[in-house]
Amino acid sequence: MRGLEKGHARTRWCSPALSPGKRRKDGARNVLAGTALLVLLVPAAIHAQQTKPWEKIPIPPLHAFKPQQPTRIELKNGIVVFLQEDHELPFVSGSVLIPGGSRDEDPAKAGLIGIYGQAWRTSGSAKMDGDAMDDLLEAKAAHIETNGDDDSTSIAWDSLKGDADQVFSLALDLLFHPKFNQEKLELAQQQEATAIVRRNDDVSAVAERESAKLVYGADSPYTRQPELATIGAVTLADLEAWHDRTIKGRLIVGISGDFDAAAMEAKVRAAFENLPPVTPEPARRDEFAGPKPGVYFIEKDDVDQSNVEIVGLGTDRRNPDVPALAVMDEILGGGFASRLFQKVRTELGLAYEVGGGFGLEYDHPGTFGVELTTKSASTVEATKAAEAEIAGLNSKPFTEVELKRAKDDILNSFLFRYDTRDKVLDEREKLEYYGYPADYLETYEAGIEKVTLADVTAAAKKYIHPEKLAVLVVGNEPEIKPGLATLGQGAVKPIDITIPQPADARSAGSAAEK
Repeated sequence: MRGLEKGHARTRWCSPALSPGKRRKDGARNVLAGTALLVLLVPAAIHAQQTKPWEKIPIPPLHAFKPQQPTRIELKNGIVVFLQEDHELPFVSGSVLIPGGSRDEDPAKAGLIGIYGQAWRTSGSAKMDGDAMDDLLEAKAAHIETNGDDDSTSIAWDSLKGDADQVFSLALDLLFHPKFNQEKLELAQQQEATAIVRRNDDVSAVAERESAKLVYGADSPYTRQPELATIGAVTLADLEAWHDRTIKGRLIVGISGDFDAAAMEAKVRAAFENLPPVTPEPARRDEFAGPKPGVYFIEKDDVDQSNVEIVGLGTDRRNPDVPALAVMDEILGGGFASRLFQKVRTELGLAYEVGGGFGLEYDHPGTFGVELTTKSASTVEATKAAEAEIAGLNSKPFTEVELKRAKDDILNSFLFRYDTRDKVLDEREKLEYYGYPADYLETYEAGIEKVTLADVTAAAKKYIHPEKLAVLVVGNEPEIKPGLATLGQGAVKPIDITIPQPADARSAGSAAEK
């Protein structure tokens, strides 16, 4: 509206050449004409709003979900290969997923995987250093990237079809014969150190990070935090040892694009089939107790709003109740029509953004979380309103309208999430990596379609326990009126997010400050 008002202020309604009397008469006629037009238009607009003709537009049923599955090949050594032909465009892309990630690193060298993911690619291989590789790939509009995650590392590449063999060869050389470089290691340490010293700048990132610690524990492998001292302890020998260990794991190779499947299979077999039998990763024995209920607070005196996280322990994707949980999540916090959005933001006007639900991980429990941002003065009121909507999942009956909207939203978005062969391949690799059945996507979709009101009600009673949740607020304490103690959950527990400084001034921390 402000933009329209500015436009009106600049509008000239009459010509300067007209006399004042003429302008007044024409102006009067314009006003009368405008009034008549409004008289005609307003009833029509009201009638359209009341009849809602758009609701009568027929909506065709969704197409059957039948993703084009890649060809799966298991080599004699245990390595798994997926080939996905796609001749729509003259591109070829590939990746190798390697077991082992940051949850497996030595806590005394937390941050190793992040540094490894950077230094692996920038160092290059025995045949070609990283800088020369950059130049060659840039000339061909191709890419080779390496990365580290919490449970895996990876190498990925893409190129035009005509360059596919050369780029594939370069990627394999980097995979099997990396040559880690001290200078690139130090550069990666400096970049990691810069990220560490700035990690408290983004309030939403602070809230997400610290709320995960409440759920999993500050010392959990899933919330392990690199520090200046731990990244400074990483050596070239550590990178080499990590690579030598993980490359022996059960690799998952995925290649998609414009190629002949038989020829590509021969190339992949030649590259991977003569490797030794894979070394399986040991089974994990992680424990997840969930958060200690209460209110936790992080002071940020340079903000005028609060980021609130209401969190608890969730579940994983193997849970047979996942379809019902997904529908319940959509009803609670999945978009503009969700209960949280409609109540906390639209009706009460207490939040800039609000949403949440169960985060479903593949091989360990995810978190249940509701997030909202609100102005400082409405922190308590907004938090109570969100808590009421969470509790309401066990007291306010679900409706057929909510059920239909939630299922439609999930199924529609589901189709778009896997609308290309590349996306299907990526998901298929994940399912293989975590040991899920090949038809998991189809059975999940079918499960969503079968969810009933009774299923959602039962899921809420089974998994929604407001008394087990913790509340984390990141904000400006003097501006939060009334104070957080009025949430009625005992004494507020402060959380210290000060960044520890390393004892050794020569560490990566001091390098980041140069």
